[in-house]
Parts: sequence; structure tokens; C-alpha cells
Amino acid sequence: MKRTLDRAPFFLIAVLFLLLSTSADAFAQTKSKALPRVNRQSAAQGAPASQLKDPAVERKIEALLKQMTLDEKIGQMNQFSFGAPTGPGTSRSEYGEMIAAGKLGSVFNLTGAKETNQLQRAAMTKSRLKIPIIFGLDVIHGYRTTFPIPLALAATWNPELVQQTASAAAHEAAAEGVRWTFSPMIDISRDARWGRIIEGAGEDPFLGSAMARAYVMGYQGARLSDPGSIAACAKHFVGYGAAEAGREYNTTQIPERLLREVYLAPFNAAVNAGAATLMSAFNDLNDVPASANPFTIKQILKKEWGFRGFVVSDWTSIKEVIAHGIANDGPTAARKAVLAGVDMDMEGELYISTLAAQVKSGAVPVSVIDDAVRRILRVKFALGLFDNPYANEKVLPANLDAAHVDLARTAAEQSFVLLKNEKGVLPLSAAAKTIAVIGPLADDADAMLGAWGGKGDAKNVITLQASLQDFADKHHMRLLHEKGTEIRGGTDAGIPAAVNAARQADVVLLAVGESAGDMTGEAASRTVIDLPGLQTKLLEAVAAAGKPTVLIVFSGRPLTLTPVVDKVNAVVQAWHPGIQAGPALWRVLSGQANFSGKLTVSMPRAVGQLPLYYNALNTGRPHLKVDLTHPPTNGDEKYVSRYIDELNAPLFPFGYGLSYTKFDYSRVSISAKSLSSESLNADSQSLKVSVDVKNTGERDGVEVAELYLGERGTSISRPVRELKGFQRVALKAGESKQVEFTVGKEQLRFWNIDMRQIVEPGIVTVWVGPDSQTENSAEFSIGK
Repeated sequence: MKRTLDRAPFFLIAVLFLLLSTSADAFAQTKSKALPRVNRQSAAQGAPASQLKDPAVERKIEALLKQMTLDEKIGQMNQFSFGAPTGPGTSRSEYGEMIAAGKLGSVFNLTGAKETNQLQRAAMTKSRLKIPIIFGLDVIHGYRTTFPIPLALAATWNPELVQQTASAAAHEAAAEGVRWTFSPMIDISRDARWGRIIEGAGEDPFLGSAMARAYVMGYQGARLSDPGSIAACAKHFVGYGAAEAGREYNTTQIPERLLREVYLAPFNAAVNAGAATLMSAFNDLNDVPASANPFTIKQILKKEWGFRGFVVSDWTSIKEVIAHGIANDGPTAARKAVLAGVDMDMEGELYISTLAAQVKSGAVPVSVIDDAVRRILRVKFALGLFDNPYANEKVLPANLDAAHVDLARTAAEQSFVLLKNEKGVLPLSAAAKTIAVIGPLADDADAMLGAWGGKGDAKNVITLQASLQDFADKHHMRLLHEKGTEIRGGTDAGIPAAVNAARQADVVLLAVGESAGDMTGEAASRTVIDLPGLQTKLLEAVAAAGKPTVLIVFSGRPLTLTPVVDKVNAVVQAWHPGIQAGPALWRVLSGQANFSGKLTVSMPRAVGQLPLYYNALNTGRPHLKVDLTHPPTNGDEKYVSRYIDELNAPLFPFGYGLSYTKFDYSRVSISAKSLSSESLNADSQSLKVSVDVKNTGERDGVEVAELYLGERGTSISRPVRELKGFQRVALKAGESKQVEFTVGKEQLRFWNIDMRQIVEPGIVTVWVGPDSQTENSAEFSIGK
């Protein structure tokens, strides 16, 4: 859908919105028809068959293994980043020479068809066995076309749309010789201090699993060998998102039950979806570094789950087991990693320099090397690299694909979360003739790309300021723009001019938040996650001008907005929305499109609440009926699980998001009042949960109906409630639809006191509503 509505006269916006025949959600549904639909209720159901089980390929692999020398095998397990030092003092020679000698199996950070083909020719014409190189890159939320950051894409609650963005990224990357992405990052994170929360889907394992599956299916397509497909790499295996204190690379302590219930769930979904590779993590897990952990890699991943692809380490993470303290030298680190099941060494140089001697001494069995190489070759065969090793060197168009740009705008529109809309200040009124756009992020193209922007270029970004200025120039609307202050640092010298602009305006759009590369992503943990620099001072001064003010927050994490949320009329969580930031925002702010995004992370009131997540366990002293809005005044108020200076609840809960219309839910209806645990475990029994959702407002909209379950009376304490299903429901004004979910074994089983994944007897509460705090519920029992 083209940007024709961006050029409409301002006073006709409301009329045009009513006449708009194709909503953003309808656009997404239309586009998704070319792709397999993702089952939103269960990421484990309907997973595609693995693409790594071809018997003919297995015979080719075995034949090739018999021809390989030990050095050639270990060469396949060696990966280097292009551009890293070569020559004296390193273990590497010129890349082409290493490839020709069979000492390099993969190269990453090299892009371009001509560039990758040049090295590929060394493999296919000069090496003894003609084994192709696999080229990898961090394609995280787009390649040339930069989509919203993954945390924002998750806020769409639209796996089909996420799958489309991954497919678009795959086609663009593959066209330049990149056939492997180090994505999706599917770490569950419950701590917004951690910078890499930006790369995941938030705090919930069910939603995280749905997104993991969508990314894998989007990247890999129907077949890995298709020219537009790339191999996915689910990362970081495992527990990285639980880093203590939210500090990057920090230790993690995760009991096995919690590990299996929460942190492993998205990885299991990715493997079931056919993920070709996984990446081992930097962190240690329960005192064992994740890149040398046989329990998680060999036992769970490869044995229990039957994973047939290969595991690559994170950047030098094998070498880092020395710093973790379980190895005193490089050979020991390499031996522990390879025996744990890490098949490829990313940039660590330890496999290539130490494994041959350890195989010859008997410290490392040759069968371990063969298994690793077999897995690497399996992925290369599946990608079709042996038959089609080269990228097409045709000249790529200078401009981005128009369909991908439209997709970027749709994804951004659906990712925005409306957190507050006091007195209906949004959508913008046609009577607003003067708009002040204030703040350091109103015209920051680089920030819109977000962390890990691939090959995204700021010149392709349309900022909020640029989009509004284009409209104002064409339609004689007055637009005032003041930066006010820097994102962080700087002075308050620009604040008076910003206040002056606000006083002249009918409405103020205040664009604040975080920068991308230095404040979010890897190595960007923060102990204070409020608005950085002088932005709070700017906000307070502008809000004091007394004009209707819309706060637009661009960030890679949920920020603590408690000190400022009551000072403005509306709050929009815009994340870092990609190249179409401006047009997408203009459409939702003006009412041409409606908000439908919902939070996938609980937004904290204070950093002291972290880690914070909705699906927590109860305590022996829950606060229940105690009023937490004031400090305790007696023992009954004090001796419960609470803070004395803040509420327990988040500022905005998981699953929360407003719309320009209103949705009403009928009482939850269930098809049975009791089930049998024996029948459930045999997968022969289930029940239906249904509600009627009605759009009671005057605008069309999309609601995300969320299903939560909570069970009590079981052998272990269970979370108060857990997300077990969701559906996006498009409703015209006044329209009502029935939403139905199936609840059975998949939704009710858990790892019990004996560490068996089964359904147990108990009493189950079912909630269906707009967010994780809904009280719309029903109950059923599970007998023996």
C-alpha cells in the first residue's frame, strides 16, 4: 500500500480514516497469504519437518568424510570474521590461502556477491575436496530494509508478520552471498537493564516460542536450498537473558525446572521448526560456561531434542571458558567445548590450533570431530551450496524493494503501543493547525535503525520530523521543530526555545528516549533506565507550557516512565521502528491507522522492581487485599510480600496496549467443568475456551485476545498465571466475534516435582482478556 494518504489534506484525516478500505492489519493478512500461517495458539503444533534428514545427503556426507584428512575436518570447524588480522602473530594466513588449504569452513562479516564469490572460488577451484564456504552475518531485523527492532516486532503479537519480515531479510541477504544469519535471538529476559533485551521477544516463553518459530520459518522458507533462503541460528543457548543484575556477560543461576519451563522453551520451538544452527552463549549456567556445557548441548539439544544441525560458539566464547575458570589453557578450553558439543569455533582460533594434537594424543576422540563435521556439512548440503555455491553478481537496484518498504511501515504501525490517551488527545484533531515537534529523537535517522541494523542506511530512514515537514509543506500546516537537548550529555540551552515552540502550538509531539548503538544492544546494560541526560528536564519544561502533549518514546527497552507519565496527555511506546518510522507514526497519530501493539515486557515503575515479570510464583504471604499505595501502617499491611515505597505492580503490565476504540469481552465460557489427567496425558481429551469480543467504539480496530491459565493443588508451586494462547481479532466498529481456544495437554503439562513433563490433577483458572491483569475468568478441575 503506497503512502498516498500521507498527502491528504489535514482536515480530511478523520474522513479518510473512515473510508480507508484496507487497514494495516488487513494489509498484513493479505501479504501473509504467500507464506505458511503460524499457529498462534501453540508454537509446538504443526512444526514443519526437519530439512536435515535427507538419506541421499547423508550418504554423500559419509563418502566425503572418508576422504577428509584430520586437518581438513578441523578446518570445517573453524570460522573467522573477515577483516580480522592476518599474517605474523596470528594463526591465520590470507583468507583465500586458508580456504584453498581446507583450513576455514565459514567466514562472516563479508557481504556482496562479488566479494563472497571471490572467496568461494578459492574453495571450489583450489581446495582439494571442493567444500563450499558458508558466509554469515548478523541479520537481526532486516538486511538492507531495516524493520523495527525484534522487541518491537514482538509487540505486534503477529507471528505471520514477523515471518514476512524475516523472509524479506533473507531474500536481501542471500542476494549478496550471505546464506546464514545469527538470528533469531530468543533469550527470555525479565530484566530491562540488560541491553540485549532489544533483540528478543520479551519475558514470556509462550510468545517467545511463537516468535522463534516465525523467524526460523521466515529465514529458511519452504526449503533451505531455495535461492532466497538463509540458515537461521537460534541464540544464545542458553540462559543468557537471565544475567544477574542485568549485566552483560554476567553469570546465570537457573534451576533445571525453570530452565526447561522458561528459558529452553523458545529454543525447543526453533528446533521443532527446523532451525539449521544454534549458537552457544557467553554466560555460565549453574557454574558451567554455556559454551562448554554438555548437559544443555549434548544431553538436551542433541540427544533429547534430536537436533541435527550444528552449534557455533559466540565470538571467542570458547576461549573465554579460561576466564570463567574451568580451563587454564587453550587446549583445555577447546577440548571441553568440543566434547560438550560445540561444533564450530567462532573467531577463537582454538580448534584450528589445538584439536589435531589432542586427537592424535587420544584426548579428543576422532568420532567427536566427525560428528561436528557431519553436522556442518549437513547444513551446507541443505543450503544447496555444493550445487550452487555462488551468488548472482547482477547489479542490485539502488533503491529498496517497494514491497519491503511497505512491509516495514506496516510492521512499525503494528509495533507501536499506546500506553495512555487522556481525554482523547489522539488521534490528532483536524483543528490542530500548529504542531510542535520537540526532542532529540524527532529527527535522528540513525536511532530509528536501532541496534544491529544490518546494512541499513540512515539515508533510507524517514524520521517523524521529515514526515511531518513534508506534510506541512504541502498542506499549509505550521510545524515548529526544536531539538531541546541531546539524548544524553549536552546542555539545557535549547530548552527555552523548545518551551517557546510548545506555547505557540495547538499540540506538542515530544520525541525522547535512547540512542541505538551505544545505549541498547550488546554491552549496553544500564543501572538507571529512565530518560537519559536532560530529557526529563526538557519534558517537564515543555509540559508546563500547558498544551496537549504526546510523549513518543523511542527505546530498545521499557523505560521507567513513572516520574513523567502523569505530566503528559498521551504516551506512545515507539521503540526503534526502522526506516519507515515517520510515515508509520504519522498514520497512527493522525488516525489513518489504529494502534494494536501490546507490551511483551512488563514496564517497571522503578528499577528496584527488576527483574519483573507477570508469570511469577505466588508467595506464602501474598499482598492480596492489602492497599499498597501507601507505606504500611500496621503489621497486617507490613508483613506481606511488598515494598514499603512502591507498588508491586508494573507501571504497565505485560500484554497491555490501548486503541482508538474500545473492546468488551463477554464472560469466559468453557466446554467442560472437569478433565482427567490420565486422558490429558494420553492427548485424548481437551476443552474449548471461548469469549465474544465486541468493538464498542466508533472506529475499526484490532484487538489481541490473550488466554492465561493458572493451576493450584499441584506437586510444585505454579506461576499465578501463564500465557497459553493469543489471537489478533480485526473488528469493525460495532462488530462482535467469538474467539475460541483449545486447552489440552500442550497447554496444561509442566515439569513436576519428579522432573516429569506431565499434566497433574488440580484446579485451573482460565482468563481471557486484553492483558495479563484481566480478571475475566472461569474454572475447571483436573481429576486423576
